[in-house]
Amino acid sequence: MVPAALFISDLHLHPSRPGVTALFQQFLAGPAADLGSRAGAVFILGDLFDAWAGDDDLGDALNAEVCTDLRRCTDAGTDIYFIPGNRDFLVGEAFARASGLRILNEPIVMDIAGTATLLLHGDLLCTDDAGYQQFRNTVRSADWQRDFLAQPLAERKAVIEGLRARSEAEKQVKSMAIMDANRDAVAQAFRDYRVTRMIHGHTHRQAEHPLQVDGLACTRWVLGDWHEHGLQPGNALLCDAQGCRFIELA
Repeated sequence: MVPAALFISDLHLHPSRPGVTALFQQFLAGPAADLGSRAGAVFILGDLFDAWAGDDDLGDALNAEVCTDLRRCTDAGTDIYFIPGNRDFLVGEAFARASGLRILNEPIVMDIAGTATLLLHGDLLCTDDAGYQQFRNTVRSADWQRDFLAQPLAERKAVIEGLRARSEAEKQVKSMAIMDANRDAVAQAFRDYRVTRMIHGHTHRQAEHPLQVDGLACTRWVLGDWHEHGLQPGNALLCDAQGCRFIELA
């Protein structure tokens, strides 16, 4: 059992947003370190980075800086878990070893302060976006990743930049409903994993969603992002024996 946990997602760290990186460093040195001293843990539920071309890019200045900051926190005693997102699903064991965090396969159920809690990035729930789900299945396959990682790093970065640009363009024409979690997929996840609490990110729509699933009172917590327009402060979800609540980081 994890007695207390902080959950964050969708920081989309990028050299063009140094303020977000600085805020993440403050988070690791402050709330994360304090939680570690009380045997708590930090969960990063995907899209820590705006893009990840492979663990052989650890020499990149931003990647190395973030890795060092994570290592400092884990060495001090804070357990940090990471679920890859749709932007950084190529984060691998080399990064995990260097930073001291542990990679989790999603979806996963963990005991958080006595409550079985389903954790995932969240894109699996967006089943109305059939095109994205097909793309996701392709790039998450072992064959695709093996072939992609065999390409030179510069070529991979160029491909990823093109995918990022295409994704941003598609967002402009897709409806908000299509890009959100599907109600039936959410309910089915509660049934499949036999839980009453779910936490995820991906949609950038920070909220607490109470709902009934087969007569059971359930709660879906959606984490907010840290990067849109550079205007929001950071945010985290704190879960402990008193329940869950959002906290603002600034």
